[in-house]
This record gives sequence, C-alpha cells and structure tokens, in this order.
Amino acid sequence: MSASEWQVVRPLLPVPAWLQGQGGRPSGRAEGYCHRVMVNGVRYVVDNEVKRVNLPADFPPLRRLHAFAHRQPATGLLADFHDRLRDRVRVREGRSVNPTAAIVDAHVDAPSVRAAANIPRVTSGRDGGKRVGGRKRHGVVDCLGWS
Repeated sequence: MSASEWQVVRPLLPVPAWLQGQGGRPSGRAEGYCHRVMVNGVRYVVDNEVKRVNLPADFPPLRRLHAFAHRQPATGLLADFHDRLRDRVRVREGRSVNPTAAIVDAHVDAPSVRAAANIPRVTSGRDGGKRVGGRKRHGVVDCLGWS
C-alpha cells in the first residue's frame, strides 16, 4: 500500500483500547501487529488467493489476518471505505456527493439467485438460459458506475 493510500485508510481504522491508554493489553490475535501490515496482508491474500503455506514471511500468520478481516464487516469498516472512496471520486469528477440519478445495470450476464422455498412464486420466475428458478439480481449504479 502506498503512502498516499495509507493516508486515506489510516483514519478509518479503529484504534484498539490498549493503544488509547484505556488499559488492557494486545488481544494476541491481530492487535499486536501494525494495522498497515494487517491491511497489506489481507489485500495480498484476497488478490492472490494464497494458501496457508504460500503466505510470505513478511505478513502475520494467516489465522491472524483471517481474524482481522472477519472482524471488519461487523464494524462497518469496509462499507465505510467504499462510501468514502466513492464520495472522493464523485467530488473529483465535479459531481455532487449524492447522486441524483441511478442506472439499473440489467444485462444478459446478471446473476440468477435461487429463491428459497418460502418465497412466493409470483415474485420469482425461471431463468431459462441458466436453468435456474428464482430471481435475477441486477445492480444499481450512478452515472460513474459506482454502486
């Protein structure tokens, strides 16, 4: 991660209580490692889909990266990253932060999702091309292509 990327990401990461002087100690899982190393490790694993034995020695153990990555959706961190990045791109493009129009991205390759048994047949159908019963999922994006 470059220094400019880290300047954007760092303020969004939660500061552990033990670093704020509120007592306690590092939990031993992920908080004993630098957050920048943890974020770089998670990005490396996601990008390369590495197995445990292939993780470079520069990164913390895979189970610590895994714990760090799985704790973030509960805090809303990833959604916050996405929202802030989208807002910055919209402002850079000379647009308002809040889009005024949306486009339904409905193309042939939209994924079909199987409907559960308790979903009424009236609201679901059958995708004959993919031979799947359920609903077709479409994305909604703004004029720049951001969701």
